[in-house]
Amino acid sequence: MTFWSGEKLAERLNELVEPADLTKIDCASYTLSVGPEYFVTPTDQTSDAKSRSLMLLAVDQAFAIPPGQFAYIQTDEIVKVPRDALAFISIRARIKWKGLVNVSGFHVDPGFNGRLTFAVFNAGPSPIHLRRGERCFLIWYADLDRTSNSVKNAAASTHIDLLFVNSISGELHSLDGLAERIRTTDKELSLRISSLERSQGIVTVAASIFLTLIAGLTIKLAVDFFLAKQGTNAPAPTEQVQKPKAE
Repeated sequence: MTFWSGEKLAERLNELVEPADLTKIDCASYTLSVGPEYFVTPTDQTSDAKSRSLMLLAVDQAFAIPPGQFAYIQTDEIVKVPRDALAFISIRARIKWKGLVNVSGFHVDPGFNGRLTFAVFNAGPSPIHLRRGERCFLIWYADLDRTSNSVKNAAASTHIDLLFVNSISGELHSLDGLAERIRTTDKELSLRISSLERSQGIVTVAASIFLTLIAGLTIKLAVDFFLAKQGTNAPAPTEQVQKPKAE
């Protein structure tokens, strides 16, 4: 198997890519752009998570792939693979460095004809923003040892297959969403603890006042009882007999 050079790509470009653009040849590869259709898995923060479907991009319109989310991205170009060749695909390095990972496979079979659909995953810490027409993907061609009799005979693919979308549709908890839930739960727990501490403080103060009053009342009753008992045990006063005065 021999990979095609940039010169060979230029020679056969019209039969490989539609529309063909010589400026998109990058060394021994051809650069593919973001196309008109995409799908991003909805997060727990998406308002229409259950009804989210394929989205269409206008020219130069942008979209974002949140951290921890999957996406399907269609190429703008229609790609054709000759029966005597095999193609390999990848994401450009400057997009990879942001955390976007290709999970759709890495080759295109002989006889393929249509727009490619890239399945990607944002493994980075931040949303990745892409724009229609942005050069994000690469394709390489390589010779087979002979013309292949086993080829892709399906009709040209111009749309993202809904079977792909159905397999990952529905709400998917994002890393940001989980982190926000943890922060919210932590905040609510802290408020509850503070509230309990305040309530406990009020109860403690009230109990202290109550015990102080009980102690004071107990002491008063004890003193009154002691004084009353002392009064009961005191001797009765004696009458003094007056002596007659001498005449």
